[in-house]
Amino acid sequence: MTQRIRDMSSLTTDGTELFNTVFSVKNPILAINSLVTETEQSEQKGFSNILIGLFGAVRNPTAHVPKVSWPVTEHDALDIFALLSFVHRKLDNAKNV
Repeated sequence: MTQRIRDMSSLTTDGTELFNTVFSVKNPILAINSLVTETEQSEQKGFSNILIGLFGAVRNPTAHVPKVSWPVTEHDALDIFALLSFVHRKLDNAKNV
């Protein structure tokens, strides 16, 4: 997910800095909608927040501790995959601004 956003945006940053920069409302690099209405701008901000949350809750624990120390249930894994699928579908339709 992060590398895909880097590739789409041509940025090299990571995590919160990357997501906030790329999906900024005032000066976006990528937009998941037209950003015209307050609702669309809110959706853009929310999408960035989803990415930040995924990064902090899913990617960081697995990157910073041994994999055997991060227990994840089958149910949680399925929910994570569903959220990642949502993110990638949004990225499929994102436009460079």
